[in-house]
Amino acid sequence: MNASPLAAEPFPAPQPRTEDGRTLLVKVFGKDRPGITTGLFATLAGFGVEVIDIEQVVTRGRITLCALVTPPHSPGAEGDLRAVVHRWAEEQKLQAEIISGIGDNRPRREGRSHVTVLGHPLTASAVAALTARITGSGGNIDRVFRLAKYPVTAVELAVSGVATDLLRAELVREAATQRVDVAVVAAGLERRAKRLVVMDVDSTLIQDEVIELFAAHAGCEAEVAEVTAAAMRGELDFAESLHARVALLAGLDASVTEKVRAEVRFTPGARTLIRTLQRLGYQVAVVSGGFTQVTDHLVEQLGLDFAAANTLEVVDGRFTGRVVGEIVDRAGKARWLTRFAEQARVPLEQTVAIGDGANDLDMLNAAGLGVAFNAKPVVREAADTAVNVPFLDTVLYLLGITREEVEAADVDVADLPDGRNAPAAG
Repeated sequence: MNASPLAAEPFPAPQPRTEDGRTLLVKVFGKDRPGITTGLFATLAGFGVEVIDIEQVVTRGRITLCALVTPPHSPGAEGDLRAVVHRWAEEQKLQAEIISGIGDNRPRREGRSHVTVLGHPLTASAVAALTARITGSGGNIDRVFRLAKYPVTAVELAVSGVATDLLRAELVREAATQRVDVAVVAAGLERRAKRLVVMDVDSTLIQDEVIELFAAHAGCEAEVAEVTAAAMRGELDFAESLHARVALLAGLDASVTEKVRAEVRFTPGARTLIRTLQRLGYQVAVVSGGFTQVTDHLVEQLGLDFAAANTLEVVDGRFTGRVVGEIVDRAGKARWLTRFAEQARVPLEQTVAIGDGANDLDMLNAAGLGVAFNAKPVVREAADTAVNVPFLDTVLYLLGITREEVEAADVDVADLPDGRNAPAAG
């Protein structure tokens, strides 16, 4: 990029902001290439203006660059500035627009939220409906940017002027109609400070229900699956259903545990989610209504910080059809969330919980952010937000982490000389 000839001269000292608050909005747009930003500001520097704001976006190779600056201090210099900027833009095959005005952007109003929209695909009609809801509730969209383009399209909107709870209620209803996922969280440092993530295991971290894997080896898979489904819908007390299902495993050889561990299938994106969180300094835990016979293996595989689950009793190498120790049920999951937070020295408001079933509800409600992942209707309605695409790593977008940041971290680790911590697939 060739800078303006003026850029070769000594830059005049910046002048103080004008008493009348006048500003110039300088906008250039066209085909992106390296050096455009430098060229524009080198050109403006020749007039000693003060930079008040900068916004730049590149979409499909087309740049839009806006600079809000003070007018030149010298009489008549504003006309020279306009002429020089237009000449520079023409040389660079760009278009330029310069608009006089007063002041800066208005301060953002109270009631600030981050709205994350996930679509697979994200349609124009969905965006129109959701943004209309924001406007209709009294909110203003201050900024929009893309978080990811695959495996889902994820965009984030900064919204002000409406209470987070009210905005969430409006958008969740519309999201269900539009078949997209929406998360609404309050703006502020707390969003960046969620340092403990606790997730359910069955049908969340993994695609399977572990007890059904055991039941398949015992020849009672259909009976167990029926009870499991009713419990996850909230139609049965979880502890009661757990005892009923485990009783069907009585007499099964405990050595089948190794086969069950080998049959477990991670949810797409599970490994990416966990390794990215760990690289960012998060602590990660699992809490499961399943069994330590499997979760202990997951802890070892994934390097998890905490875990809690039920334990199948084994006598003489066979399952007795009973569980031992404290039962991890709906209330138990919330208790373990609190314990993990205490051990991690993380306030509950800085925790994230992820789950799919009715027995996760207390945990989701206790956490700072509760995420219903491909959940039953009763869970989606009660959680802070719902994700209905089959990729667990999309939870990262709810935390403001972009796909580019995830991939950059993977490249950095993979390029270590000895290959330490190279990312696994998934």
